[in-house]
Amino acid sequence: MRDHLLSLPAATEDTPFGPEVLVYRLHGKMFALLRWEANPMVLNLKCDPELALLLREIHPEVTPGWHMNKRHWNSVTLQDTLADDLWQGWVHHSYQRVSAALPRRLQRPL
Repeated sequence: MRDHLLSLPAATEDTPFGPEVLVYRLHGKMFALLRWEANPMVLNLKCDPELALLLREIHPEVTPGWHMNKRHWNSVTLQDTLADDLWQGWVHHSYQRVSAALPRRLQRPL
């Protein structure tokens, strides 16, 4: 999980909310939060508001973002029933949403 999140260009990891929550950023902007000590782990991801609602309807593992703006963030409970390609795709969607909101000078190298 951590390797995948950090493999994205210019992604960084920090722990501003304590050691139990890993925050992943792109040029200082959050695109993912991982509650890695939770069992099962929970991943918060930025999401298009309409897609966020649809994912919550389809996937019981997806709920409104924990301690986040529930319109723009989903929490994904990483259970064995959730295929890796699904959550990885959602990570890329979150990363792209943050990237698109960056100033052009920061978008170019990505």
